[in-house]
Order: sequence, then C-alpha cells, then structure tokens
Amino acid sequence: MEVLLHGGRALQETEDDDMQVKLGFPYTCHFVNHINSRGIWFGDNPLHFSLPLLMIQLSFITIITRSIHFLLKPFGQPSIVSQILGPSILGHNTLFASKMFPARGRTVLDTLSVFGFMLFIFLIGVKMDPTMVLKSGRKALAIGILGFFVPYALAGLVALIIRHVLPLDNEVKSILPLVVALQSMTSFPVIACFLSELKILNSEIGRLASSSSIICDVFHWSIFSMRFVSKVATDRSITTSLGSFMSGTLLVTVIVFGIRPAALWAIRHTPEGKPVKEIYIFFFLVALMGCGLIGEVIGLSALFASFILGLVIPDGPPLGAALVERLDCFVSVLLMPIFFTNCGLSTDVFAIQNLRNAGAILLVVFASFVGKIIGTILPPLFCRMPFRDALSLALLMNSKGILEVAMLTNLKKEKVMNEECFAIMIISVVVVTGVISPLVKSLYDPSKRYIAYKRRTVQHSKCGEELCILACIHSQDNVKTIINLLNATNPTRDSPMNLFVLHLVKLMGRSTSLLVAHLPREKPSLNPTQSEQIFNSFRKFEERSNGAVMVHCFKGVSPFSTMHNDVCSLALEKRTCLVIIPFHKQRINGETIEAPFALKHLNKNVLEKAPCSVAILVDRGNQKKGPFAMAEPLSYHVAVLFFGGADDREAVALAGRMSEHPNVNLTLIRFSSLDEIVGGTVRSRMLDTETLGEFRLNTLHNEQVSYQEEMVNDVASVLAVTRPMENTCDLIMVGRSHRESQFMSELANYSNHGELGSIGEVVITSHSKNSKASVLAVQQQTRIWGLLDPEESLNLRRVNL
Repeated sequence: MEVLLHGGRALQETEDDDMQVKLGFPYTCHFVNHINSRGIWFGDNPLHFSLPLLMIQLSFITIITRSIHFLLKPFGQPSIVSQILGPSILGHNTLFASKMFPARGRTVLDTLSVFGFMLFIFLIGVKMDPTMVLKSGRKALAIGILGFFVPYALAGLVALIIRHVLPLDNEVKSILPLVVALQSMTSFPVIACFLSELKILNSEIGRLASSSSIICDVFHWSIFSMRFVSKVATDRSITTSLGSFMSGTLLVTVIVFGIRPAALWAIRHTPEGKPVKEIYIFFFLVALMGCGLIGEVIGLSALFASFILGLVIPDGPPLGAALVERLDCFVSVLLMPIFFTNCGLSTDVFAIQNLRNAGAILLVVFASFVGKIIGTILPPLFCRMPFRDALSLALLMNSKGILEVAMLTNLKKEKVMNEECFAIMIISVVVVTGVISPLVKSLYDPSKRYIAYKRRTVQHSKCGEELCILACIHSQDNVKTIINLLNATNPTRDSPMNLFVLHLVKLMGRSTSLLVAHLPREKPSLNPTQSEQIFNSFRKFEERSNGAVMVHCFKGVSPFSTMHNDVCSLALEKRTCLVIIPFHKQRINGETIEAPFALKHLNKNVLEKAPCSVAILVDRGNQKKGPFAMAEPLSYHVAVLFFGGADDREAVALAGRMSEHPNVNLTLIRFSSLDEIVGGTVRSRMLDTETLGEFRLNTLHNEQVSYQEEMVNDVASVLAVTRPMENTCDLIMVGRSHRESQFMSELANYSNHGELGSIGEVVITSHSKNSKASVLAVQQQTRIWGLLDPEESLNLRRVNL
C-alpha cells in the first residue's frame, strides 16, 4: 500500500526520508509532484526527486553491468552473469542501497523492469518461427523429448526421496516440485541468446539446439498450462474459471484471426527492399499495448498476451525485422538491465541460513543437470555425432537465463518461494550458466569439421571431371560479373560445371538462422523477391549452357559474424573445389561502394576456414557487356600474373580451363627478378616450373593464348606492367599469398585490406577510377588433414612428355 503525504514547503524541507510504520503491512511515504529538482543551489537534493533519481539509477546500472561484463568476458562469461552479479553485490551495502535504490524510487524501477520484460517477450515471439516444431527432424524431436522427460523423471525421483528422508522446512518441501519443473525446461529464448553470444547460431549444434529447445518448450508449457487450468478450476468457482477460460480464448482468437491477417496484409503492401511504413509500425505497437492491457484486465498477464501477439507476426523482413530494429536496442540496452538489477537487488545471499535446505535444492538441481545431459547426449551419439559435439549440445541444453530468472522472481513475488530458496535458485542459475559457457567454448569449434581429407582444388581436379563451384552472392549487383567469370571457365558437356549459388542474407528479425535449398514456384511471381531475381538469372545461365551447367540454389540467413559457417559447411557438404565470394568493395556506375566491415570479416573467415580453394572477386563495374555476354561472339580478355607459389599455381589451373573457351583471349605473365622474387622451398619452385610447363604445353597451338616473361626489380616495374591492363583486360587473376622475400616485403606496404594479398592490392590501387578490369585473387586450399605446408601437394597430376 502507498500513502501520499501532501504538505507545504516546510514539510517538504524537513520530512523527506522514507518511513515505515508498524501497521501490519509495509507502505512508503513520499511527496506528490516531486518529479524535477530545482538544483542544489536552491537547497534541493536531486536524489529526493524521481527524475534525477531514475537517471542516476539507469546510468549506474549500465556502467556497472558493462564494466563487470568487460572484466568477465575474457573468462567466457555471458552477459547475464554480470547483469545479476553487479547489482546483487553492490546493492547489499545498506548505505549505498538506501541512497541509490531507496524504497520510494523502486516503484518506477519495478514498473520499467516489468514493461521492459513485456517488450522482450514480444520481441522473442516476433523472432520465433512456430513452424519449426513441424519442420524439426527426428534427431531434434528425440533430443527435445528426452531432454525434457529424462531430467523431469530423474529430478522428480530425487525430490520425492529427499522429501521423505530429510527433515526439511515445509516451504522447501513445497517448492521442490517447482524446482524440478523449472530445471527440466530448456527455454528457446535463452538458447537463442546463448548461441548468439557464443557465435554458433548457424553451426550444426546451434541449429539442433534451437529446434530441440522449441520441442522442449512445447512439453514444458503444456504441462504448466494443465497445472494452471487445474489450479484455477480447483481454487476458484465455476463462473470464475469459465470466465477466465472464455476471455483468454477470445483474446487469442482476436490476435490470431484479427491481427495476424493485418500483419500479412502489411507485408504484402511493403515492396521488397523498402522500409515498412510508419503507420504499420504504429498500429502494431498500439496493438501490443492494447493486448497487454486486456491481458492484465482478464487476469491472463500482459506477458502472455504480448508473446502470443509477437508469435503471430511473421519473423524476418520486412515487418518482423522492422519491429525488432525499432525496439531491440531500447529494450536490450536500457530496459532489460533494469530487470536483472531488480533481480540482483532482491537476491540476499545472507538469507541462506539452513545448509540442509540449500543442499536439498542443489541436489535436485544437480539431478536435473545430469538427467538433461543423459537425455540430450544419447540421440546425437546414436546418430554418430562426435562425442565432444554431443557433449557441447548437452551442456547448451542445460543453459539457464532470463526466463528462469523471471519465473523465480514471480514465485518470490507471489510468496510461493521465500528469500532463502530464491537466493539458492538464483545462485544455481548463475553458477550453471557461468560454468557452461566457457566449457562449450573450449569443447566446440565449428571450423574443425571444415578440414577436408583430400585435395579440393581446381589444380587437382581431373580433366573431364565435373567442376564443383560455390558462388556466394550478396545482392543483384554481384550477379553479372560472377556469371561472366563462370562462363569464361568454359563449362562443356564433356567437362560440366556443378554450380551451387548461395544467397547470403543478414539475419534480421529472427532468432534462428536458415540454410535451405530454394525451390522455384510453380507459377512465376509478378513481384519476385531479391533471392528469386538472383536465382532466376543463374537459371537462365543454366538454360543457355545447353546442359553444360547444373545450378542448385540455396539461401543462407545468418548473422554476419557467423555467416562463414554457411559458406564453409555448404562447400564441405557439396564437395566443391572453389568458392567465389565478392570483395567487400565494389564499383557501381563509376563510384566505389564499400560494404559494411562485417563483409570484410566474412571474407577473412572464409579464407581461413574454407575446406577448398577460395577466390575473391573484385567487381570494377564493367558495364560494356550484358549479363550473358559470354553467350555472344565477343572477346573476353584475361591476364594472369604469376610470381610463384601454391596460390599462383591454382590461378594458372583456372586459367588453363579458360584457355579452351573460343571467346577468351588469355595472357600469362611470369615475373622474375635477379634476386629471389618469392620465397619457398626447392620443391615449391619445382612445382611452379612443372605447372607452367604443363600450361604452355596444353596451349602451344592456341593462338588466343600468349605467354610473357617480365624482369622486375621493384614495385615501380611491376606497376609499369599492370597499369596498361586497366584498359585492355576484363579480368586480372592473381595468387593471393606468397612466401616471404625482400621483394614481397616491399609489395606488402600496399596491402590495406588483406583479402587480396600484396599483388591484388597493387593491381587495384594502381588502376584509375575508370578502370573496367575486374580482379580475381585466388587462394589454394589450405586446410587438409595431415597437410602441414600448403606449398606441398599430395596428388599432383604429372605431365607425360
């Protein structure tokens, strides 16, 4: 109960502290209209006014939680640990808490925390895809079922034994079933947040954990709903029970059959790539507040209504992504730390007095932990998943987070759980979470599975063998140059190309990543999506190839930080020998457009972890040819710069395929110097000579292929050779990396991006803004089981002279 004291100025000056009188219930006295402070120069204490107090509380919460997270991050701790630990430690200093978090200011803070949690639940619903339950495979279904029922049964059995064997307090005995249910759940929002923090959202176990957690959630909330309905029917009258059920059903019906069609209508009337209209955003935010209000009025809780509303809004662009973009930063950065701070301030570690009670609760928690490990690890092991990966998945499924904390806070608020039990459970959440995160980081590395067991390069592909290539696309602007490059490699029926096209899309407005094959519609759409436009271009390229090219289209939706996992896993699964990915800069209509830094990071990760050769394509905006120029009888000029090394040999191997194309004019330039131009072993130089000899032998009678040797002494002499190419070549191919030498050290000063290597950087920096020559920087496969030196080759083809 809250009592408002009205008084004059004299009363405000003398009576400004919290008061508590023994009337059988607690209450807080504060003054009306104490919102803004006049300032210290007029005798006001800013901390006695609600607005200055709220601002200093928000600043303190943000600084403390961020600082502790910064300190704990090197130890692999997730953000939830710092968000709970900071306030719980500092908040129990009596003097500090009375000044920073006085009782008169807790009402505003509590309201903001609950409102923030309501928005968070709404966003979780928006990001979720309910159809994942139906799309889950047998493995995810088995993990979800066993991952819930095995710990539920094991922890329930332990709780039953403890209740009959140990002399526990009645309150502890009564909450043990709740502890069993709480520890058996695996919350999808918690799993999604953990996977995002660990940067394994689109890894194999990341996708499996996401699907399995939804299955687990279905069973948990089904049991919870049955218990709730049973309790209402038992404790309340028939009229109350029926009214609650009917009003709840009516609200859900209105949301599903009223608001969802409105969301679908808004999506249909938002052109792809265009922002969602403000009126649509306004409507759904008003609907959120309205549904939350109705939920509170009928006793169904604003949280439940918000979640259902979010669930009916389709995830991803345009509407779901727009809502997430508008609210996510405000909720996650400002409001959710308030929620965790309230939880930390409510956690009194010193309330734990009875060690027997603590031991009993922790024993049930441990039993549930072990049961979930057993239930989760068995299906993956049965499906022959490596033990380390299966154990990492089992640990992830034990993760606890915001939903568990919210449920514990609600149980304490409803007087179901006392201070001691609440503190024990919060500590268990922090400890389990703090242990799991670094363990998973040390056990699971997605890039380890990308190590191939054989050579997957263009150089080691046999003549007449199908050439498997993965082409990565960010937007329609990448399509033309990549198609020209692919067509220049001369796919024929005798030497066909198996082309896999991957459209990479940034994850927005979704909690789960996506990597799926794209199936064309039965009837072409009048308004095709961006992905459909890209895939249609490649399918037309397939049709014009007359059976020489087979195109398979895929779409990957994931965060930029882990997008390389989609590229590498698809390359490994499809056994490609070359991945083509666009440079993070490209030129459109004569202007250089630099993509976000995340794309540069993506290219770097692909270069480091790809299970095959990689080529970075720099599109210089060559507009003189259409998207299918190679189908026309026009010339395509290619230059190959050869200095030596494995990457240069890979570029020559690709050039060898191009040399057979009737419309390709190819020039191979070998650079040499009086001093050592490229470092390397004797075997590496022997392989260079062998590769060049094979190329010259195969193109001996080809008038469209020329071979030159250039003697260079410094960077200027290299530039003298490469500068004229900007007006004479359509494509310049270079090796990405070279062994260290004095000559290469001088060239390294030109390297700014790192993706293209020293030679590639020299080429693009030496050309003018009007240059039309695209650049292809080639890196030969570097990750292969048992190969310590990429310069060494296991299965080189030999030339029979």
